[in-house]
Amino acid sequence: MLGRRVAVTGVTGFVGGALARRLVADGCRVKALVRGSGRLATFGADIEAVEGDLADAAARERLVDGVDTLFHAAAICQSQASPEAFMRVNVQGTADLLAAARAAGVRRFVHVSSVGVHGHVARPPGDEDSPFAARDPYQTSKLAAERACRRVIEEGGLEVSIVRPCSVYGPGDTRMLKMFKMVAARTFFFVGDGRPNFHPVYVDDVVEGTIRAATEAAAAGETFILGGPRYMPLADYVAAAARTVGAPAPWLRLPYRPFEIAARACEATFLPLGLQPPLHRRRLGFFTENRAFSIDKARRVLGYAPAVDVEEGFRRTVAWYRETGHLPAA
Repeated sequence: MLGRRVAVTGVTGFVGGALARRLVADGCRVKALVRGSGRLATFGADIEAVEGDLADAAARERLVDGVDTLFHAAAICQSQASPEAFMRVNVQGTADLLAAARAAGVRRFVHVSSVGVHGHVARPPGDEDSPFAARDPYQTSKLAAERACRRVIEEGGLEVSIVRPCSVYGPGDTRMLKMFKMVAARTFFFVGDGRPNFHPVYVDDVVEGTIRAATEAAAAGETFILGGPRYMPLADYVAAAARTVGAPAPWLRLPYRPFEIAARACEATFLPLGLQPPLHRRRLGFFTENRAFSIDKARRVLGYAPAVDVEEGFRRTVAWYRETGHLPAA
């Protein structure tokens, strides 16, 4: 059973914000670590702000004080961040928060990781025991953060569960907005053949699975992949987006190699200047990396049952894009 006093990091992000809203709706008293209390304006008075960041020891102590369960969803994922920044925030920040939670007597710590730690799945579907193949600084840092969690699990003194969401989408997220805009404008094209599998998961399903990872006794010390009801070839995923916005399915396919060369050149030019590359290899991974996963373990141990398939999820997402002006009205 979930304690009434919980803490969440990353509430100004997509998954962390959705999780915090669900916890408030469930009657939990939620504390949130934020850089400034004004960033919680959209939550009203429902969440107690703890001002600071993961590097602030005093803020960490205030966050975990009196807390039963801590959900750690904060991370940096910007492609322009340095490898050192990824390690400082995503790895050391996680390790410091684990130590603070254990010292304060927190019951359960749920770490939100990513299926990106597996990289390209050579033999789909992958599962929690599939080989690790982190391919960029973000994925490498998430894997290192998981290892910090495993050390605490082995040492004892704090129950830790790890969840690895697949590609999360839904109202409130803008990461997939560029794809929808290009599909709607009929300018989208594939880099490669569109055959690699893609595994989307609707944000409400991720939230449900994450809460179950905090409440199920058997989840302590375990890792769970949280995906949608099914994975599919990327071409089918994009075609579903096209149907939702009322556009034809994209058909143009361009070779990968020239884009990889261009991405390397952009990274070499822009990253040393601290600037966002207009093209980078991580973005190309959307077209080339096979991301197909089994969610059998989460179904079996957590009773996880993702309820929103991609057709309905896209309908809700596009409706939000249109309501907020991100896409023109139909």
